[in-house]
Formats: sequence, C-alpha cells, structure tokens
Amino acid sequence: MNADQQVTHTLNFRRAPLAKRTDLTWNMYATQEVEYQVSIVRDILDIKNPSLARACSKYADKNAKSGIKRLVVIDKKVDEIYGEKFKAYFAHWNFDIRWKVISGDEINKNVESTIQVAEAMAEAGLLRRGEVVIGIGGGVLLDVVGFAASLYRRGIPYLRIPTTLMGQIDAGIGIKTGINHGEHKNRLGTYFAPASALIDPSFLKSLSQRHISNGVAEIIKMALIKDKHLFELLEMMSSHLTPEAFSSEDCAIKEIITRSIAGMLAELEPNLWEAELARCVDYGHTFSPSLELLANPVLLHGEAVAIDMALCVVLAHGRGLLSAEETERAISLIQKSGLPVSHPVFNLALLEEALIDTIKHRDGLQRIPLSDGIGNVVFANDIAQDELAAALAFLGNFEKSVRGEVAA
Repeated sequence: MNADQQVTHTLNFRRAPLAKRTDLTWNMYATQEVEYQVSIVRDILDIKNPSLARACSKYADKNAKSGIKRLVVIDKKVDEIYGEKFKAYFAHWNFDIRWKVISGDEINKNVESTIQVAEAMAEAGLLRRGEVVIGIGGGVLLDVVGFAASLYRRGIPYLRIPTTLMGQIDAGIGIKTGINHGEHKNRLGTYFAPASALIDPSFLKSLSQRHISNGVAEIIKMALIKDKHLFELLEMMSSHLTPEAFSSEDCAIKEIITRSIAGMLAELEPNLWEAELARCVDYGHTFSPSLELLANPVLLHGEAVAIDMALCVVLAHGRGLLSAEETERAISLIQKSGLPVSHPVFNLALLEEALIDTIKHRDGLQRIPLSDGIGNVVFANDIAQDELAAALAFLGNFEKSVRGEVAA
C-alpha cells in the first residue's frame, strides 16, 4: 500500500461507524485524591515564624528571580487591624502580593462578591496551578474565596487563614464552599479543598464577645452530638469564654479548641463529598438556615444554630433521649454562652417551611440529628408538627421560668 492509499484508507476508517449497534457503553472510573493540612500556629505574623511563608511557597517556582506572586483577599475589618502586619511579613519573606479587600459580612456572601474575587484573580494574572490565593478573614470571606477559587479556570489553589472562632473551628477547616442565593443560604457551592488552613488563636483577641459566642455555638454542637468531655469543659468554662481567654494559652481553652477541630475533622474526613447525608455535624442546621436569612433583628450564623439546637434538645427530651437534667444542662449552657434559644420569627410556620426545604436538601428524608444522651447522636425521620409545636411551647416556658415568670 503506497502513501496515497494509506491516507485514503485512514480517512475511510475514521468516517466508518464504530459498530453496527448503537447501544455502546464506556465505563469511566477515576478517583480524586484530597490532601490538605489544618495546623494551629501561634504568632503567625511574627516575621521569624516561617509557617505562613512555607504554606504560601508550596507552589512557588524555585528559579524565580523576582518575588513570589500571590493574591491576598482579606476582610475589610481584618485589614484595618492586621493589614500592615501582613504586608510587613510578606515583604520580609519576599512575596509579591496583590491585595483585594472585601467586606466579610453575611449580606456580601453572594454572586457579586464571588465575581469581584474572580476579577481580582484575573487582574493579578495568576498562573493556573503555580500562584495561589490566600483568604484571610471569617467564615463568610473564606466561603466566597473558596467558591471563586473553585470556579476560576475550573480550580486554582488557595489557602485559608481564618481569623474568627467560627472560621477556626468550623467554616475554615472543611472543603465546602458556598454563597447565598435567592432566599436560601449556601444554595450555590462546591467541594474544593484548600491547600492548607492555618489557625492562629491570637487573632481572636480582637473579636467582640458576640462573635466569640457565635463560634462557641458550633463547639456546643460538637459537644452535644460527639464529645461529652467537651460539654463538661464548656460547662466548667462557661463564664470564661471571652476573646481574651480564647486567644490565651489557657490549658482548658486550648483543649476546647483542639477537641472541637479534631472532632469536626474526624466527622468530615470519611464523608467529604457528603455521599452519606445523615451527618451528625448537621446538628443545629435543620431549621437555622431559614431562620438566619429571615431573622429581624439579624442573627449571626452561630446564634441561629443555637436556637435550632435548643429546639432539638427539647425534641430529644420529648422522645426520651435526654433526661430532664440533661435537657436543662444543655439549654442552660447555650444561654450561659451568650446565645439565644428563641427568636420572634422562629415559629411553627417557619419550622414547617424549613423542614420541607431540608427534606429536599437531604434527598427526601428529614435525617435530623438528635442527642441520644449528651455526646451521642441518633437520626430522626418522623418529626411531626405536634412535636415541633410542643417543643416551641417548652422553650417558651423554659425562658419564662429562667426570668422568674409563671409558666403559662
């Protein structure tokens, strides 16, 4: 066969049908390896501390003659307090930083903020794999940055530096990203692991007491469904859960933080993509998303979770899963931590609507985590309207008794 005949034969082969049958099947199999580090690193901005520099250099070109280019997306409030220290640190370690300052308030957890971050990535001219984004701020900012990083060029590496308690023990250590859309919280999102998350408790000293309490709600969550010893630690320290304490070297506080992080990661690791929808870490997150978006006056995420948890404590008590003493201890801990257990819009109508949306989110079942004794969990799929109404009434009477009023 000469060369011309070979070309003709090849062209004819390419035009020929693959087979006479049309019901062909190709089976594709692939796995995606996920590996990232969550590290507690104190005094991260000390220029003698190489931890942040090492994390930011992971993808660096060792032969680069100029500074290592990175994009920093930082919360506006954090920038006001720590911006100059971050700049001095990065300059010392020879980083060429492009800065993007955004507001990390819940109202800005939206598509517009995501696009702003993506545009900052484009303006910085980041390489797809070699030049990372560094998110510095609370859970809202980290969610937005992670979401944008997962979308930009279908994924570029990013680091998380959470500066709030909520970010350090919950929002900043998993692989979920998300933004609010329409009337729904976290309706748009992805699973996209950071290269690493660096946790420095010293940032917590600049928080308000309200934002400390906001993070404590997620710690109480882990205690109620997983860690009785953590619950007892929180009870012991309930009057000392302050910004100063959380940023200190206090042994009990350090144990609270480490047990919270370790417990959360232990639950996330075997189920990173939520193939299993019955998740104990969803405790307090059945009704709270709807409450958080509708509440007026506005609630922080942990405050809405606290109200949801209080309701679930009562639901568990009604089913004989928690004793009267355990129920009182749990609700009292929530209150002593500076968190609410009720809200004017947290009524039966909201609960019913929230449950409908939750069932959709959890693929047709309620899958509501309930404490089975303090430190253990079971899942309910048959919570009825009368139980919800009774639980609301119980909480109302509990608050009246705390205030010294006569229960109705």
